[in-house]
Amino acid sequence: MTEPLLSIADLKVSFPSQQGPMHAVDGVTFALKRGESLVIAGESGSGKSLLCRSILGIEPEMANVSGQLDWKGKSLLNLSTAQWRPLRGAEIAMIFQDPTAALNPLLTIGRQIMDVVRVHRRCGRAEARARAIEVLGTAGLPEPEHQLARYPSELSGGMRQRVAIALALSAGPELLIADEATTNLDVSIQAQIVTLLHDLRSKLGVALIFVTHDLDLAAEVGGELLVMYAGQPVEMGPVDTILSDPCHPYTRGLLRSAPTTQSNRQTPLRPIPGQAPKLGEVGAGAPFRDRCPVLVAGLCDRARPGWSDAGQSHRVACHRFEKDGRDGLR
Repeated sequence: MTEPLLSIADLKVSFPSQQGPMHAVDGVTFALKRGESLVIAGESGSGKSLLCRSILGIEPEMANVSGQLDWKGKSLLNLSTAQWRPLRGAEIAMIFQDPTAALNPLLTIGRQIMDVVRVHRRCGRAEARARAIEVLGTAGLPEPEHQLARYPSELSGGMRQRVAIALALSAGPELLIADEATTNLDVSIQAQIVTLLHDLRSKLGVALIFVTHDLDLAAEVGGELLVMYAGQPVEMGPVDTILSDPCHPYTRGLLRSAPTTQSNRQTPLRPIPGQAPKLGEVGAGAPFRDRCPVLVAGLCDRARPGWSDAGQSHRVACHRFEKDGRDGLR
């Protein structure tokens, strides 16, 4: 069996407060091998982006990260800046939500990519230029050689995101983290970017973490799906399995509240009532209890649910499912 590239166990990210540590990510566990993909889904504030930033060691300065966070068998916790330098970009790279913010408006596209290549590969200008042309072509930009002299402002939003992908690919990473990388794009360009990321995973063998609030995009990416709510994992398993048979009330609510390719046009959309809890408000009970339509009185308000087996490689953290199975979710 191939060893995982990334291994995470009971990962917690907390912030200090007068009331004690406030957990923004609480108890995430998964492993990712070369060529595999993981989709992390949930509403804004569910801890998705903070989890990804913690993997890359760029969490806020006040954050405290604990648990297990291993890359190729070695811990990524408490690394110094010098220890992170050969890893960021070269082995683990991130594609951010806003390419305009990720790209320097004062430098040409070629200069930005070549600088990254020369730093990590310690090569000359000619080799760096050839690599820049190669990754721009891999990212799907037409006439990649002619893109080198252009500035980000000269490109459309979709093309800028492709440049950001090329920048992330430039040093040859083994893990790509796409943090809401399609959110600011229109639907047709979203589909193109998702297809591109899927093809890169297949052709280059890179592992992919794809962060989204759109479960329809999760279906396109494939692989495993981790659903998070208020910083906690609530359901995990194969994407197709969860989308066809969701077992957590929150996952079911997400699917009912937004149109997907699997939606029934005759069934009206139903938003999830209420609001997600703020940082520090979750308490000891089930995180979704205040918005849950199938609450188990006396249990959900005092105990955090453990994982229940919902099928092959499919797990759910829900007291109602543990008590009554799928029938109790109706």
